[in-house]
Amino acid sequence: MANVEHLTRLKRGAKSWFKWIDAGDRLEPDLIDANLKGVSLQEVYLARANLTRANLRAAGLNDANLSSANLQAAELRNASLSKANLSNSNLRFANLADADLSLANLIGADLREASCQRINFTSANLIGTSMRKANLEEANFMTAKLDRTNLSEAHLTKANFMEASLEAANLYQAELQETYFYKANLQSIKAISAHFCRAYLFAVDLTTATASDSDFRWTNCSYSSFNNANLSHADFSGAILTKTDFRGANLAGVNFRGANLFNADLRDTNLTKANVREAVLDGAIVE
Repeated sequence: MANVEHLTRLKRGAKSWFKWIDAGDRLEPDLIDANLKGVSLQEVYLARANLTRANLRAAGLNDANLSSANLQAAELRNASLSKANLSNSNLRFANLADADLSLANLIGADLREASCQRINFTSANLIGTSMRKANLEEANFMTAKLDRTNLSEAHLTKANFMEASLEAANLYQAELQETYFYKANLQSIKAISAHFCRAYLFAVDLTTATASDSDFRWTNCSYSSFNNANLSHADFSGAILTKTDFRGANLAGVNFRGANLFNADLRDTNLTKANVREAVLDGAIVE
């Protein structure tokens, strides 16, 4: 249970709280299982706080400092955490559905198996975070930074990654059906056996990506770049690949059946055992 004195003083407001903890040499607040539902604590200082299983549903925590805080299994549905500092925080198993984390700093945070449906991560910094097996369906990552983020086995159906950066991110076996990637940076991603079915990948940079055995059926990858990517045994059946750049890619065993490869660039590719039956190859550059 939460330390009663800590909880009482926190409920008096962020300014009063800061004065108290500053005088106490920045103690580490004990707020385990605390009920802070709907509280307004803008700019509050809760670095290194123990908020395990705390109820922060619909709490106002914009600009709060929660760096290195323990929020494991915390309830944060509909919470406002815009511009909050959550770097190196533990949010494993937390419920962040419908929460606002736009412009927040989550560098190095742990969100493994968290519930983040419809969460707003617009322009957030998620570099190096772990989101393995998290539920991120319909999440908004527009212009967010996710370089080197671990999204393996995450549920990202209908998520929005418009103009986001996921360079060298891990998307192993991620569920990405109907996800929106317009002009996103996916350079060097590791997306083996990922599920991109019906995703919108228009003008996306997938240079040197590893996406072997992945499902790209019915995707729109027009004007995208797969330069030097490893796409062996991927399934692009029914995909729209107009002016897609595959130069130097490994396309061995790829299924292009029924795909539209109009004006696609296939120079220097490995097409061993690739299936191009019923594919549109008008204007495609092969040599």
